[in-house]
Amino acid sequence: MNPAPRPAPPPTPAAGPGLGPAPDSLRHTAIEDAIAFVSATVLVALGVALFENAGLMTGGTAGLALLLSYRTSLGFGPAFLLVNLPFFLLAVFRMGWRFTLKTVAAVTLLSAVSELQRPLLDLGSASPGYAAPVGGLLVGVGLLILFRHRGSLGGFNVLALYLQERLGWRAGWTQLGLDAAVLLLSLLAIPPAIVAISLVGALTLNLTLAINHRPGRYVGM
Repeated sequence: MNPAPRPAPPPTPAAGPGLGPAPDSLRHTAIEDAIAFVSATVLVALGVALFENAGLMTGGTAGLALLLSYRTSLGFGPAFLLVNLPFFLLAVFRMGWRFTLKTVAAVTLLSAVSELQRPLLDLGSASPGYAAPVGGLLVGVGLLILFRHRGSLGGFNVLALYLQERLGWRAGWTQLGLDAAVLLLSLLAIPPAIVAISLVGALTLNLTLAINHRPGRYVGM
């Protein structure tokens, strides 16, 4: 009597952000990365422009840069680049040179786009109640594109992605806590009512990440 056939082993899960590197055939090409980075930074720059127009805050190094731009003569672009400089070292040691170079490229692109769009974009007067959620959505989608192309906008993004890679913590929830800390700090210089409305934007941004950026769901790298 022949023995019963052994069952086939279960399929191996596809690689993703939380499961190691993806196969070479699934990696994004350099052209795809370039298009994605330009698209992402334009979306983020538009979101930040809405925040600026309504006098709102946001979290992370973008929030720190906005706070600096409100209190000094620096524009958001130069302030954002300046605030991110220390975090590039963390990216090198924790996430590797490839990730760091992509992050430097994204931060530089955002700083440049933010400055270049100033004379080209006239938003008039944006209601804070509209600017907060829509700006948060634009920034969140831009970050999502960068994350899926193994890049970030530096700062807290680097820490959030590192914790997701190593501990499985969702990047969106981690960054939400860090963003809340920045918003609380902004109470020292921004009216509480503005900070309260800004929380809507931070929540929208991080919900976008938490819902759409989960380890193992995306295989392209």
